[in-house]
Amino acid sequence: MQPQTYLQHRRLYEAAFWILIVGVHAVANSITTNIDLARSDLAIARWEPWVWECSSAVALLALVPLLVAVDRRFPLERGRVRRSALAHLAFSVPFSLLHVAAMVALRELAYAAMGYDYRFGDWRVALGYEYLKDVRTYGYFLAILYLYRFALRRWQGEAGFLTEGREDRPAEPVVDRFLIKKLGREFLVRVDDIDWIEAAGNYVTLHVGERLYPLRETMAGIQARLEGQGFARVHRSAIVNLDRVREIEPFDTGDARAHMHGGGVVAVSRRYRQALKERLA
Repeated sequence: MQPQTYLQHRRLYEAAFWILIVGVHAVANSITTNIDLARSDLAIARWEPWVWECSSAVALLALVPLLVAVDRRFPLERGRVRRSALAHLAFSVPFSLLHVAAMVALRELAYAAMGYDYRFGDWRVALGYEYLKDVRTYGYFLAILYLYRFALRRWQGEAGFLTEGREDRPAEPVVDRFLIKKLGREFLVRVDDIDWIEAAGNYVTLHVGERLYPLRETMAGIQARLEGQGFARVHRSAIVNLDRVREIEPFDTGDARAHMHGGGVVAVSRRYRQALKERLA
């Protein structure tokens, strides 16, 4: 599979990835718990560990998008590690509370369906115990997220501006083309050839025909570089080349989709839709 093909269905693959990770963990824990119960005299039905683990897994999966959003706001990158780490540590508290609340609600529904009552226990003790587990899970999820992003960048071939890393050379606006370095090779990219730009964690990806150029740059930074070059922000994670937009497909919700000449489809949020229409007109 080529990176371009993967990125077209990226959200679907990422959802399947998280379901697989959390699902395997839940199944393994349910099996081992039942094995331990078989060796003890505890009056616990075999279905109960499955309810415990599956309810926890479903609640955690629902929180993954929130964790990703917090990481976008506080990325663990050079120069911001301490501040971002403290932000993540602070967020781990509401993360745990939301996880426990959703988990307990699901368990109560499952137990009621089986004709039983579910008791979580002493909330003061149980919440402390659950937080100790959840803060480890939070760190585990963050590690998976950063490993996934690293592997994706390696697969695409991470690129960078040739002036990157030189403190005496601040970011400069692009005239009509710029040089980037990818996999040890230098490429000349014409601004007019860029179809659209997508945010990817701490990086942005330039979509240039069938080629992808992941750059360690922010959306605000790349937007500043391309100021006055016919590009428009259409989403918090997307910038399009106005000359490459073929059609705007509106939705009743106020959002839209931009169909590009190269075949790509870019989400347009309500916030930017009207401005995009005016610029295209």
